[in-house]
Amino acid sequence: MFIKKYEIHHVVMGPDLNHHGTLFAGQGAKWFVESGFIAAANITSPENIVCVNIHGMHFKTRVPLGTVVRYESKMILSGRTRLVAYVRAVKSKNGELIVDGFLTFVHVDSQGQPMPHGITIEAATDEDIDLQKRANLLS
Repeated sequence: MFIKKYEIHHVVMGPDLNHHGTLFAGQGAKWFVESGFIAAANITSPENIVCVNIHGMHFKTRVPLGTVVRYESKMILSGRTRLVAYVRAVKSKNGELIVDGFLTFVHVDSQGQPMPHGITIEAATDEDIDLQKRANLLS
């Protein structure tokens, strides 16, 4: 299967703010994982995937009230039971990078035990090949 990008948008509202009046990192992390989950759920059954690791989620800039944030996600690597997503969030207005990183999901059976998924992910673009190489280095 070739890599496909998914997008979701969120508006930063009052309940999403921290004590500095900017996006609370916990809320940003929730949206980050949700975005990766959407990409994973589009290639396998949602009930068969669980997130087991958030790799290198580094916030690059502040996100004030009213900002529209675009989360872009794609499944970049597959193993026997694991699936790795790359997620990046940008300010919709100007494309400024907010955060990016990788998420590892495990494909599980109804008892929560790892189960092979049979999915092969092929990178076609230089960007996706680079992301796949980076994902292969994750522990």
